[in-house]
Amino acid sequence: MKTQQVPAPARPQQARPGFGRKARAYLALTKPRVIELLLVTTLPTMIFAQGGFPPLGLILATLVGGAFAAGSAGAFNCYIDRDIDKIMQRTENRPLVTGEVTPREALVFSWALGVLAIAILWFGANPLAGALGVAAIFLYVVVYTLVLKRRTAQNIVWGGAAGCMPVLIAWAAVTNAVEWPAVVLFLIIFLWTPPHYWPLSMKYSDDYRAANVPMLGAIAGARTVSVQVVLYAWAMVACSLLLLPAGAGWVYSCAAVGAGAWFLRESHRLYSQAQRGELSTKAAMKVFHGSISYLTVLFLALAVDPFVGGPVL
Repeated sequence: MKTQQVPAPARPQQARPGFGRKARAYLALTKPRVIELLLVTTLPTMIFAQGGFPPLGLILATLVGGAFAAGSAGAFNCYIDRDIDKIMQRTENRPLVTGEVTPREALVFSWALGVLAIAILWFGANPLAGALGVAAIFLYVVVYTLVLKRRTAQNIVWGGAAGCMPVLIAWAAVTNAVEWPAVVLFLIIFLWTPPHYWPLSMKYSDDYRAANVPMLGAIAGARTVSVQVVLYAWAMVACSLLLLPAGAGWVYSCAAVGAGAWFLRESHRLYSQAQRGELSTKAAMKVFHGSISYLTVLFLALAVDPFVGGPVL
């Protein structure tokens, strides 16, 4: 008597994500929280450069083009770093790790968004803004992600220059030039980046060590990192005052002094706790979130400044 073989049950096919879920996955590739922070610096810079509100069409072109450029850079970053993103707990839910977006889809999306961003900036603002958009994507994707991130603890310092580019793009969109006030704003964000990011890297130090990424907060002790945070914070606040001779008014001046003094106090508090060996993750994240509040207050004051009074100097 022959034994009848029962066919093995077919493996259920994994359902493809619906349109809404796929769209959210593509949006996640662009790192929307980073884009939000960059846009906080863009519009105030345009208002300050114009001495009032620029034309609405120019504002929209600059904001949309800038957001697309940042989104393109973020998506390229997710594509390149997908190998270490699956190791790090902080990034294990990114779309390329979960499989909601394939590497090919992510790469095509990155290029398409980047080309569209440059076209919008080039034709919606001017060629200089478009060229600066290209430079911003290049700095983040090539200089930071491909060259610096996995090789040096200074990765976020020099690679962070990409996050400073929106103020140059904004200024160029309005004036078709890069002038001294724009350079000062660039330097403020450049000096702001280390005390903003290094406390965050202290929280996720285990992640960075597991992925073999030499972020300073992961490879150096809290005492060393806290010294660097204080030094960069002082340099940042001093740089913010350089805008006074460039035409800043009382609103910006008061914000620069007040918010700067507050952030310096928080940085020194971090330093004191680190030197005593009492630094907690909560204290480090307080400086991280405080840095965002500082930058937001500073640039909101910059936006209000042209409408209240005249220059201080």
